Amino acid sequence: DLIGTQELFYRQGNDIVTALPEYVWLGISRHAIFEGEHMGVIFRKDRFEIREMGQFWLSETPEVPASMSWGVSITRMVTWVRFLDKRTGKPFYFLDTHFAHRPQDEHARSLSAKVIADFLAKLPRDVPVVLTGDFNTTPEKEAYKTITGYLEDAWVTAAERVGPAGTFHGFRGGEKPQPRIDWILYRAPWKVQRIETVTMHEDGKYPSDHYPVFADFLVN
Repeated sequence: DLIGTQELFYRQGNDIVTALPEYVWLGISRHAIFEGEHMGVIFRKDRFEIREMGQFWLSETPEVPASMSWGVSITRMVTWVRFLDKRTGKPFYFLDTHFAHRPQDEHARSLSAKVIADFLAKLPRDVPVVLTGDFNTTPEKEAYKTITGYLEDAWVTAAERVGPAGTFHGFRGGEKPQPRIDWILYRAPWKVQRIETVTMHEDGKYPSDHYPVFADFLVN
């Protein structure tokens, strides 16, 4: 029903919704234009209705488009949407992000988590929130601890887990232990019925250098 992407190009987003007309997508690139990589949000238009949307940057000046801080090499951002779930008649927030990727960026990832935490702190407590992203860090690090002070980890709370815990595989596949750096986090009175690290491939070719993560929420 709802997909958070990282490194989505404008043409790719258009190709996806052309092939799958029941979906639409939204977002701008990390450079605040249509060129470059987007934190694109793809959703079923028969299920969800946009009520409000925006973006902010993971920097000391989140409101400044394309801003960078803390010595990162690439601009990082968050796309957020307040949706109305047509099935339940209730709103919820959806956020999608991609943190800095280099080993030396751990401090930047910690501060990026703080920027998101500050945003979450301003949201109504009675409205559910889902956050997806490639966080480029692992659950024992400070960034995870900061965000999970506000949100739960669907991998941890799911009634059923399928597939390897690790998500990065560099287009090589395999079941060897890899970092669990792609997370689905949430704050909601929902049950996570199932979460899966999707290892699908065709003839040894993978759709991404990360395995997608899929969660099935029982929404009430």
